[in-house]
Amino acid sequence: MEKKTSAGRRFVLKGVAGSLILAAMPLAAANAEGGLGATGNPVEVKIMANEAFANSWQTILVPEFNKAFPNVKVRIDGVPYTELLAKMMLDATSPQPEYDILLADDPWVPQLAQIGALKDLKSDEISAMTDKGYDWDDFNAAPLAAGEWNGKQYAVPVRSNMLLMFYNRALYEKAGVPEPTPQITWDQFFANAPKLVQDTNGDGKPDSWAIDTYFVREPLTPTIWQSILNSNGGALLDASGAPAFANQVGSKSLEMHKRLLEFAPPGALGHGFSESLQAFRQGIVANMITWGSVYKATAVDKQSTTLTVEDVGVQVLPVGSTSAGTHRGIWIAGVSSKTEKLDASWAFVQWLTSKQGESINASMVGSFPARKSTLASEPSEAWLKPIYKTLQNAYDVAATGKMWRIRNPKSDAAQQILADEIARGLAGQASPEEALKTAAGKIAKVLK
Repeated sequence: MEKKTSAGRRFVLKGVAGSLILAAMPLAAANAEGGLGATGNPVEVKIMANEAFANSWQTILVPEFNKAFPNVKVRIDGVPYTELLAKMMLDATSPQPEYDILLADDPWVPQLAQIGALKDLKSDEISAMTDKGYDWDDFNAAPLAAGEWNGKQYAVPVRSNMLLMFYNRALYEKAGVPEPTPQITWDQFFANAPKLVQDTNGDGKPDSWAIDTYFVREPLTPTIWQSILNSNGGALLDASGAPAFANQVGSKSLEMHKRLLEFAPPGALGHGFSESLQAFRQGIVANMITWGSVYKATAVDKQSTTLTVEDVGVQVLPVGSTSAGTHRGIWIAGVSSKTEKLDASWAFVQWLTSKQGESINASMVGSFPARKSTLASEPSEAWLKPIYKTLQNAYDVAATGKMWRIRNPKSDAAQQILADEIARGLAGQASPEEALKTAAGKIAKVLK
């Protein structure tokens, strides 16, 4: 299939059975024609990404991409998460932006779209470059929606993530407690929690606890409360876009989040991502609620963990009054609206999010796929099989319960308000009712 690029040059995208959608064979012909990334005239694409995974993508994924596009050079610059959105917006509003592709976090698309930073990936211009086998309908609705805003698809999932519950099988067995299932309720979880606070070395003191997760004052801590809120049938906003959580359901859910501290390690009020992950990897907590993307580094990668796939189970969060719980946290790739290398930029994003591209990403880097066909297929690595089942379940739960952060150009400000007030509620500096009432009032003003 022959396509015209934004610069009027031609390159060929052809589906080849058992190979990448963007295959090396037709590309060789394209290069010979002086097409995309022609020999002697390479194209360089620059990407801004989270430093947490930028280097591994540069060293592992880019060489795989270059097997199909040998003359499209890709440079991925890592930026600390706390600085990433501000730098993206600064670059996007520059008269001559440096970056062609932006790898954004789940709630950032509204802000980036509002300032005109991103291309509509379903526009006629980009559709003319898109392989007919790309299949937008194959994406699960929950991760794909992270890249949507006001009816346009500004980005596509490249590192899908969901909030999940990890559990240590050995600690469950030692406590004589049945392993959790996706059907376990919060009531059952709390009934089992005291048994999972154990003395494993026989010195008469507890050295293993039931749970660790986010309790510290930071923007991701409210996602634990929100997951419980959603599982109890609550929502952050109502149909009009006004805060809808300062009620009995919201307060009950925050009380449940706070109750987890009773069965967590000493000092857990100061724990977040790193502290809870360390505790779980050390085998001193039976459960950890965190982002599923750490599974490979927690149960597979021998350089970072002593646990194995046999040791670690993973599933959605327990069932509340209406459903199981989870929370969406998708890293999505968008193409700069000002790029002068649209063809090469979309070629990389399209390859990365193609059916085989995301399978390569999953097996080699551990990034979770977003496509239904990928999750229903036999993965190349055995450890991915149970993960794919859990991930599909999480996507379905999230889509039904709308389990994600506020979608608004002011979402970061709203999330920081929630971080402050949820932390006050967890620390006992305010009652759940007071904390949520204060948060709702501040967020209502921010979103106006």
